[in-house]
Amino acid sequence: MRRPVARKLSVLAVSAAVVSVGAAAPPQSTSAPEKVPVAVGYGGAVSSVDADASAAGIEVLRNGGNAVDAAVATAAALGVTEPYSSGIGGGGYFVYYDAKSRKVHTIDGRETAPLTADSDLFLENGKPLAFADAVSSGLSVGTPGTPATWATALDQWGSRPLGNVLKPAERIARQGFVVDDTFRSQTASNETRFRYFPDTAKLFLPGGQLPAVGSTFKNPDLARTYAELGRKGVGAIYHGDLGDDIVDTVNNPPVDPASGWNARPGDLSEKDLAAYRAKLQKPTSTTYRGLGVYSIAPSSSGGTTVGEALNILENTDLSKASEVQYLHHYIEASRIAFADRGRWVGDPAFEDVPTKELLSQRFADSRACLIKDDAVLTSPLAPGNPRDPAACSDGGTAAPTTYEGENTTHLTVADKWGNVVAYTLTIEQTGGSAITVPGRGFILNNELTDFSFAPANPAVHDPNLPGPGKRPRSSISPTIVLDRHNKPVVALGSPGGATIITTVLQVLTEFVDRGLPLVDAIAAPRASQRNAAQTELEPTLYSSGVRSQLEAIGHSFKLNPEIGAATGVQRLPGGKWLAAAETVRRGGGSAQVVHPAP
Repeated sequence: MRRPVARKLSVLAVSAAVVSVGAAAPPQSTSAPEKVPVAVGYGGAVSSVDADASAAGIEVLRNGGNAVDAAVATAAALGVTEPYSSGIGGGGYFVYYDAKSRKVHTIDGRETAPLTADSDLFLENGKPLAFADAVSSGLSVGTPGTPATWATALDQWGSRPLGNVLKPAERIARQGFVVDDTFRSQTASNETRFRYFPDTAKLFLPGGQLPAVGSTFKNPDLARTYAELGRKGVGAIYHGDLGDDIVDTVNNPPVDPASGWNARPGDLSEKDLAAYRAKLQKPTSTTYRGLGVYSIAPSSSGGTTVGEALNILENTDLSKASEVQYLHHYIEASRIAFADRGRWVGDPAFEDVPTKELLSQRFADSRACLIKDDAVLTSPLAPGNPRDPAACSDGGTAAPTTYEGENTTHLTVADKWGNVVAYTLTIEQTGGSAITVPGRGFILNNELTDFSFAPANPAVHDPNLPGPGKRPRSSISPTIVLDRHNKPVVALGSPGGATIITTVLQVLTEFVDRGLPLVDAIAAPRASQRNAAQTELEPTLYSSGVRSQLEAIGHSFKLNPEIGAATGVQRLPGGKWLAAAETVRRGGGSAQVVHPAP
């Protein structure tokens, strides 16, 4: 993700309203906008990974738009400045709190497999393709859901037309943004496969070279695409010429013959695009410490898995636990919830997903009793049966957690009326499929690689195998927490593939149970257990004495340099909002408010 050059931010954790001050970047003739990870004020708030994108949302709020308008504007801007993480070639999940009705609504904007797809989508000669071979190919591309998500959100709850809220992003694409170390390094990490596709190389390797830090990166093709969407609406994608270009690109990937790359063609059709719908659906909901926790239901596993883990932790007083015992219980709750996720969660249009039962306190209690203070569960742990819970039962057949790409982006928005949006959008891994639609300025997703290529365990039904029009399981977990009066307390989310679930769970428990200010809960060092033999730790925890104390109980760890990159907003008294983002991860985020003072 794009970040300022060599900028580190120090956070003073005195209270939830503390403002962090950024150290100045080294002088440059051109520099990226400064990022600040926490801001407090009035009139609304936006938090994202990128200063230009957050500013786009603030511009819309300042001009009278609501949280939904600002969320779409921010997302569109991220499609310019964070093109390897998001864009109209991808999908995502949108969670919205309506202040007037005090209710939470959601949109499933996940990509779908072609209508011709079956469970053998990623098999070749009877064997699963290597992940790298599948990613940079037409086979990996699902029908984009992001444009339909934007249109659905604006139609349902917005106050501005699509063309209006796309203007800031169109301007950024046309005028350009400042390249920093991270944009360059992410381009470099994808350079080999970007060169497979001439249109991608032309756009993201200008003059055949990596973009220079401090240079201005322009994307006039994307500016024209946004202008076309503004004029014609998203029908240009799902029923028009832009959609035809997507189909041609997926089915005939424009690969450089000299590269020798086998860019396997997909089988997307105009019928797939025309059939696509972003789904309005009920959120998942559970209670935790007297608060209402709302998130996205399947096809994402985020809401059910975070919710189940919270229910498992409900009867443990984490506020009084030592750091070791807090982390132990958090890790074990994550392990159990992931075991159940792998067995039960898939696209509910194809699978009988027991969403209500997974979120029942009865089921959580039957699983929580597996956790011991002085011992560690063995992974992969077998799932429980939410439809027939048996106390402390783990008698099923275990299946390991399959891999998900770890790049995505999350934004959180609140407006002066009290409406809130938590929105996570993605093109799957960094750089997506690496295939740019010629002349259109955006990369297509590789979201279908989130399907299981083959059953994770042949002895167990896998709910995440490909199917016609099926949505691959996701871990995206945009979450809104309400108080007993159904008013917002906090909203948050994160990128990070399957680590999204553990990141959201850890930030929530650090904030709710451990009493950390939101920015510090986001900044706290992370652990991630996903029903694996080893738990991943960020460097601060990995090198700490806490690690050895947890190992003495039986935990095993491996190092992960960076887990997630959360953003959030918190409602404060007197009409104030606090926006918070990462202080260091992925270069730090950008928290902004409309008015710092009343």
